[in-house]
Amino acid sequence: MKKTMCMILAALMILCLVACGSQKQEETIEEEGFKPALDTSTSCHINVVGGYDNFEALEAEFDRFNEYYPNVEMAFTKVDDYNNMIGTVLNGNDAPDIYVNYSWMYGREQYGDSIDHAENLADPALGLDLDCIRNNIILSTDDGTLPMVPVFSNTYGMLVNNDLFEKEGLSVPTTYKELVEVCNAFRKKGYDSPMMGFTNEETTSLFTLTVYPFFCETVANDGEAVKKLNALDPSAGEYMRSSLEKMEQFLNDGCVDLDACAEIENNYDAVILRFFEGDVPMMTCSGDTVSGTKKRESRSEAFTANPFAYTFVPIPMSDDGACFLDMPNLQFSVNKESQNLDMANEFMRFLVTSQELNEMAQNKGLMSPTKDLSFNSVYAAFGAVPESRVISPEVIGLTDDAVIQLRQAVYGVGTGAMTVDEAVAGYGSFTQ
Repeated sequence: MKKTMCMILAALMILCLVACGSQKQEETIEEEGFKPALDTSTSCHINVVGGYDNFEALEAEFDRFNEYYPNVEMAFTKVDDYNNMIGTVLNGNDAPDIYVNYSWMYGREQYGDSIDHAENLADPALGLDLDCIRNNIILSTDDGTLPMVPVFSNTYGMLVNNDLFEKEGLSVPTTYKELVEVCNAFRKKGYDSPMMGFTNEETTSLFTLTVYPFFCETVANDGEAVKKLNALDPSAGEYMRSSLEKMEQFLNDGCVDLDACAEIENNYDAVILRFFEGDVPMMTCSGDTVSGTKKRESRSEAFTANPFAYTFVPIPMSDDGACFLDMPNLQFSVNKESQNLDMANEFMRFLVTSQELNEMAQNKGLMSPTKDLSFNSVYAAFGAVPESRVISPEVIGLTDDAVIQLRQAVYGVGTGAMTVDEAVAGYGSFTQ
């Protein structure tokens, strides 16, 4: 009896210790969460502007912020023709407190206002958790300041119908050789178009999506090449040759049916709905397109009748493996002339954390800019790419002007409008 009582008492003590430990852990987590730094009774209005038609994911963050600051009225306002109008808006009487910004605006005279009005978000006094964001998508400026912070990121890849791969006993390819073998295997099993993508226009076409990461890899460690490419030096066309030849090889290997791809009317809605038909194993697209998949599941009669699991993965164009082309998408700046600067900074301190950025990305359907991509199964494959194969145009230093030249060249070669030699010789002369 005594022995039994002792065992019962020992068990109760262990349970109490575990409960206490769990309670202390919960208290610690709570202590590590966001803590208001300003008077929570403060009343003011914070306006965020951008080019989105709606921004429900951001508005959800407004609601969460209002749990701490219930008297702060927050709103998102869409500005038409945003890229051309943001300077006018910032210089107007109703200038926003926070505004959308883009890395490609940096260094361009016509977008100087978007940088000049931006507060330095790298200032330690602001307390932003910049360490939670992937370093390679944070804009590096000449003076070391940080005018903008990524709140979403983007990449290129392909949607994969995981159910079809499982049904046919095939594995998602991780090298170019495997990609060709998988396409051939699907064709033998009766799939007319194992791999598809948008081809009607050059912007984010199948050709750009497949080759751009490969191209970035070829010039990533060649500063002289990047300098000539950015200067639109005609001789820099030679740096595109291996990428253009890779595109020729890709088409000659029978990876895509261009006639079938030409039936896709646009690179967003039509791409998604065609993929949801359920007979396409792989569909090239950007992360922006992936963001629209969830809302369109119910719009697809085929998907509603026969839903399937899908993920977004890198396109393996090299036998060394796929590259993760890591790019910022939407970025936020704080207007340093804001009438409510302290509260605008407080909202940014609240938002720029792994928890809030991941939550907003999940709601929007875009890729998070944080270091952990495992929380979203759709994008998880990119988080598994080795660091040595993560390529960032921000780090390489390629300008948008240089990228336009590549897009036009590879589109010409892909559609048969140019030979590789003609595309190489035309570098610097292509217009958007």
